Amino acid sequence: MKRKICVVTGSRAEYGQLDILMKGIREAPGFQLQLVVTGVHLSPEFGLTYREIEEDGFVIDSKVEMLLSSDTPVGITKSIGLGIIGFADAFSRLQPDILVLLGDRYEILAAAQAALIFKIPVAHIAGGDTTEGAFDEAIRHSVTKMSHLHFVTNSEAYQRVRQLGEDPCHIYNVGSMGIDCIVHTPRMSREELENSLSFSFRKRNLLITFHPATLDTEPSAIQFQALLQALDSFGGDTGLLFTKPNADPEGREIIRLMNDFAAKHPNAAVFPSLGSRRYFSLIEQVDAVVGNSSSGIYEVPSFKKPTVNIGDRQKGRIFASSVINCPCKKTEIARAIHKAFLTDCSHAVNPYGEGNTSAKILSVLQTIPNYGALLKKHFYKMGAGV
Repeated sequence: MKRKICVVTGSRAEYGQLDILMKGIREAPGFQLQLVVTGVHLSPEFGLTYREIEEDGFVIDSKVEMLLSSDTPVGITKSIGLGIIGFADAFSRLQPDILVLLGDRYEILAAAQAALIFKIPVAHIAGGDTTEGAFDEAIRHSVTKMSHLHFVTNSEAYQRVRQLGEDPCHIYNVGSMGIDCIVHTPRMSREELENSLSFSFRKRNLLITFHPATLDTEPSAIQFQALLQALDSFGGDTGLLFTKPNADPEGREIIRLMNDFAAKHPNAAVFPSLGSRRYFSLIEQVDAVVGNSSSGIYEVPSFKKPTVNIGDRQKGRIFASSVINCPCKKTEIARAIHKAFLTDCSHAVNPYGEGNTSAKILSVLQTIPNYGALLKKHFYKMGAGV
């Protein structure tokens, strides 16, 4: 009998990293892929990206509606509660043998909580990182404690998961899933991109993704306005391509400011979702990536392009030499962008590996004979065992 491997995805960025692993699970002779889609994938406001998943040939086994039309703490907290209820129904029906979760978003927290009560082992990808500017940090470590297999992206993350008391035999340093996606995704030409995006590239171009820094005391809207003021100083010769933030507290205010800015600037355009092919193709064409997204840390260095990383949202991660950090102040952001235009990143090395991560994870999943035996965990003190 095939073992049921259930993958949960709640955002476009997450799916872009998971699809290669999902294909591997689907094609493995001893596995049956189950797919649960939730979060912004099901939201018209964020582009109904579950359709892209279906267009890629995947069958969605369950849709968990959990996203309220609110980005307040009350709305987000209620969304987590709805998610737990929805995952309870999905897991009761699907009865997976193991659950695969990526990252640190609140949708993933809801899935992990439900799996804990259902006694479903969890394989967690990208645990052990630290991001001091967002509550994702606490979610990530919480999911680690509810998980049984840990696929981390770097050696420092390995040590943090180990410090949390997890069995070193079940922690695997496999690198970043995003690099797999880079390697396997065909690129579009500059002309194809312009036609697809209905956007004409300028002399210089920036790809911008800015998310709320959920632990900062300064409102995200004020931070984003500082970024917009810095971008405005570069004039119409610089093309500005914005991708919308995820559904986080204050995210809709950022989207409103983004849309208002683009309406007044012919050199700017806003996209709810680009998909992996257009996103990676854009990175190849732009002069720098600007914002506070993890993609600028995990993936952009592989393109030998500079990242302007704003504020503390990604503070604590390992940075390639191509990453330029700056405070969330207008003059500092503008200075960092100017530096990015002059920076040679041809020798940058991505500290998150060179790919083949999905194959490594699949190999581990195939090697373990009994997932149920993982459920009872022993706390492993630092300095004990391996």
